[in-house]
Amino acid sequence: MHGVGISRPGRASITWEKGRFEICSFSRAELCSAEGHCRWKHGEMRLSSSRMRAHARVLRLAQTDAERKLWARLRSRQLCGAKFRRQHPIGKFVVDFCCIEHGLIVEVDGSQHAFQSKADERRTGILGRNGYRVLRFWDNEVIGDIEAVLQRIADVICNPHPDPLPRQGEG
Repeated sequence: MHGVGISRPGRASITWEKGRFEICSFSRAELCSAEGHCRWKHGEMRLSSSRMRAHARVLRLAQTDAERKLWARLRSRQLCGAKFRRQHPIGKFVVDFCCIEHGLIVEVDGSQHAFQSKADERRTGILGRNGYRVLRFWDNEVIGDIEAVLQRIADVICNPHPDPLPRQGEG
């Protein structure tokens, strides 16, 4: 198998194979690690930029309920006029939501992230060193109290990055 794939509970798995979607028997957790790698039956392979874009497209098709609920409130500049992108590739990662103009990444973590906290910390550190602030929410927070989640995101958008990167040509 040479495709990128994901699955959602109760739904068929999807894979991106040779420029088209196909059914796949792997789960999202089996395929995607926090480092932006995808695991295959015969080892592990880093995704190319075109594969990362394809991987992001597949993830957009299989949003979790929490991601879908948050996206409904972030899209179309509904929150503080900020433009968010969903399942956006940044380097070797695909982040859940990204507001490039404010340097903000919002991640919605499911229960599998309870077992990969070190990898999540590493990923957050790398993204932070590249000028992004990362906010993480548990999926049950998003589903149970979306207003508190949106307020926290709005607070970060209204407050500039504590250590902004110098503009091009400075420093």
